[in-house]
Amino acid sequence: MIRLLIAAPSPVLRAGLEALAASSPGVELVGALPDLSSVDALRPDIVPTTLAPDEIASPEDGYSAGYVILTDAPQPVWTQEAVRNGVRAILPRDASPAAILASVEAAASGLAALDPRDLEPLLASAPAAPLSAESPTLTARELEVLRMLAEGAANKAIAWKLNISEHTVKFHVASILTKLNASTRTEAVTRGIRTGLILL
Repeated sequence: MIRLLIAAPSPVLRAGLEALAASSPGVELVGALPDLSSVDALRPDIVPTTLAPDEIASPEDGYSAGYVILTDAPQPVWTQEAVRNGVRAILPRDASPAAILASVEAAASGLAALDPRDLEPLLASAPAAPLSAESPTLTARELEVLRMLAEGAANKAIAWKLNISEHTVKFHVASILTKLNASTRTEAVTRGIRTGLILL
């Protein structure tokens, strides 16, 4: 169950997102507020919000919600700081309910939903971290899993597509994170792109 907190100044948008949450059996709505003042108290998994990425505070005490930003701004720029603070998706404010739900589910799985136009600024802001010649290489199966992570696939979808168990997928993901010295799936994908292991 995904714990969802809606944070949007507009009552109309809050009502629309509340209705969307109510229609989603995998979502538990823990609040709908005009701001982010109760994030630390309610500890949601995901926060759909119309607030700007720079209004999101750095996570404290090891707790960090995932943020799905809904915005009218053209081509919002991803930054490493925004990603560190929990931004996992940036969507147009008029995104379809299906797109919003898909982004919420992706964010809850530790993935990011990126517009291709936003990928280059994100990579440009990331410090160069190429793998050294001594770094272990990924196996063919790990490369397949990494490519599917880059496409936003969840463990269940990867398992179905590769005809392996979800447990095996988790094993491969853990191995990928270790070999790429990454702490999250998003970081692993970013490093995979920067080092040429995967191409979008």
